[in-house]
Amino acid sequence: MRAHEFVTEHRLVWRRNARTGKVTLSWRCEGGPRNNRTVPNVSDCSKAPDMAQSQRMKKTRAKTKIRQARRTKRTKRVNPQSRLAARLNKPRQKK
Repeated sequence: MRAHEFVTEHRLVWRRNARTGKVTLSWRCEGGPRNNRTVPNVSDCSKAPDMAQSQRMKKTRAKTKIRQARRTKRTKRVNPQSRLAARLNKPRQKK
């Protein structure tokens, strides 16, 4: 038995750090107030979301969603670290 077979609230994923550009292991919350969000520590999954930050992001997304979508699409296609993270997160083939 493996640890991930018992734990259902979060799982390990690879992600690219936008500031440093490095690919690191982090946690994806699978329940609670931060559902489907990647966080550096497991304990962050149960924290309450920051409402002021949430409202600020809603305004920003309303203004720049098309530009952000294009930039994100290009980064995921071109950036070597983004491609590495996507490849590492794919399930492995069982022999």
